[in-house]
Amino acid sequence: MARLPRLAVTDAAHLVVWRGHNGQPVFVDDDDRQAWLASMAEGAVREGVEWHGHALLVSALWMLVTPCFDGALSRWMQALGRTYVRRFNQRHGRRGTLWDGRYRAAVLAPDWVLPALVFLDQEPVSEGLAATPEAWRWSSHRHYVGAEPQRAVTPPAAWWSLGDTPFAREAAYRRLVQEGLSRQQAQRLREAALKGWPVGDATFLAALQAQTGRRTEPARPGRPRKVVNDLSPNNYEKAAVSMKL
Repeated sequence: MARLPRLAVTDAAHLVVWRGHNGQPVFVDDDDRQAWLASMAEGAVREGVEWHGHALLVSALWMLVTPCFDGALSRWMQALGRTYVRRFNQRHGRRGTLWDGRYRAAVLAPDWVLPALVFLDQEPVSEGLAATPEAWRWSSHRHYVGAEPQRAVTPPAAWWSLGDTPFAREAAYRRLVQEGLSRQQAQRLREAALKGWPVGDATFLAALQAQTGRRTEPARPGRPRKVVNDLSPNNYEKAAVSMKL
């Protein structure tokens, strides 16, 4: 079966994941992570991508972004990937591919944007890289709780609804992270990003399919039901009457 085209929608938030080939590290140390963030910030401005959040792990990276122009996300990620791999290979004396294929992404309904930010914050803890989200420098959590502002990060629209002042928003977001996501929510976001399916309710998915012309949910397993045409005289007469022939 042919692979579905990757779904990218202008002005919609996307949860993006890129993993190392065969689980190999894509970041060996903090210098690698700093280089990735610098390239992200430069490329986001150039290509027109709003960068909302990130979690740089060891063998994978996660990002929450919104492309502002058609094709912006793809151009940004391709340029990032090429630039970073060239630097990584030179620095670590290696050759060949770094990534496990192309990056993957899920389009998010507006009410899934804040859960996606919380998901990013919890990934370093889930991976055993830090005891708390705030202890991991290489995510956007510290920006959103006011501990370490990052100028290149653009808060999504949902962020501003958390409070009327920066302090109120930071406190509200900290509570969201402390409450965390359910296992089902986290699993849905993870699988959607890895498989390229959008996340939202039925109304959102239907509107997205109408807008893009691309299927927005996996096909049901099994073969399609076979339609049997019974053209016996009796049924033929009934069909002819129903079609007013």
